[in-house]
Amino acid sequence: MPRVELRDIVTEDDVEAVMGLRRGPGQDRYLGSMISHFEDAIADARACPRMWSVHDAANDELVGFVMISDGIPAETLANDDDLVGPYFLWRLLIDRRHQGRGYGRATIDWVVDYVRGRPGAEVLLTSCAAGDGSPQSFYLRYGFDKTGEVKWGEEILRLDLGETEGGRG
Repeated sequence: MPRVELRDIVTEDDVEAVMGLRRGPGQDRYLGSMISHFEDAIADARACPRMWSVHDAANDELVGFVMISDGIPAETLANDDDLVGPYFLWRLLIDRRHQGRGYGRATIDWVVDYVRGRPGAEVLLTSCAAGDGSPQSFYLRYGFDKTGEVKWGEEILRLDLGETEGGRG
């Protein structure tokens, strides 16, 4: 499995680089465009978005993008039923040229390690719709479980961070 390095997106050059990432065939039904991810982060700043570019650690090549809600305060969660958290895997995009090579799994491993070190981190949540081409089976294989909750027309999935290795393997 490849190793990845996640880097904060801070400069215009960083933004421009990730704007070149592309979804695979059929993934537009489940994942918005790159520009929409940035627009969502601005519009939903109360969700504490944190974005990274994903690079292959061996050759420094940009392979993807990931965004999480990074520690939404309990008071905010209690007063805003549109938010899920405090730690939520909001977006994960591995460029279509790099899919199927383990970069998605390696990225989630990195995110899980990061979130485990954050205050009050017990679970990592995500959401996705079911259907042909959906990432749901990927998340379930990784170790996320269905919660039975549906929000925004998507099933909420949960990964217990207390497990030593979760579903990773």
